Amino acid sequence: MLSIGELSVDYGGIPALKKVSLEVGENEIVSLIGANGGGKTTLLRSISGVLSQVTGKIDFCGESIKGLPPHEICAKGLIQVPEGRQLFLRMRVIENLELGAYPGAARKDLQSSLERVFALFPILEQRRKQKAGSMSGGEQQMLAIGRALMSKPRLLMLDEPSEGLSPVLTAGVFGTLRQLREQGLSILLVSQEVAQSLGLSTRAYVLENGQVVLQGKSSDLLQDGKVRESYLGM
Repeated sequence: MLSIGELSVDYGGIPALKKVSLEVGENEIVSLIGANGGGKTTLLRSISGVLSQVTGKIDFCGESIKGLPPHEICAKGLIQVPEGRQLFLRMRVIENLELGAYPGAARKDLQSSLERVFALFPILEQRRKQKAGSMSGGEQQMLAIGRALMSKPRLLMLDEPSEGLSPVLTAGVFGTLRQLREQGLSILLVSQEVAQSLGLSTRAYVLENGQVVLQGKSSDLLQDGKVRESYLGM
């Protein structure tokens, strides 16, 4: 579904990404791991169209999306859940969800999408009239994922979805991603929870200093000496 070829990004002449190539297939979870500052968020922002000064190839479902504005990329079904959730904290839960259905194709299915989100996260239905900023961190993360699902994504990109959450809530987030994969959704996942990410995904890429230094089956990378030493503390 998603094919990235030799993608490069500079910040004021300083390279942030250096000829990164990556693919995500249909009904697949792919993990992107690496240390902070390695370029993971820059890669997602480039794919989403937030960063436009990029070189290389970005294809989604067989067509180039490089250079398109973010709203057009969203309308094609490529949706990002950003790091830090980026909710409208003074707005109610239901209003945040409705804004997720802004793309035209998603608006007509707003009610059925709401039912899907409430089935996945029943607490959001209970909190539908509550302001987003008054909810717990775990509930806010559910809302961020729910808002993205309202856009009817074909591929979902998540940037640190378990950041700041307890181990119990983190397990809940990964359980939700497993359910979404079972429903047929493709996912590109960035997470510092390396063991959980590799346990969930089919394939993975290791990004260091803006470059892919390792890639392969997640099960193989779990056994890789460099990954175990650098990211799993083994």
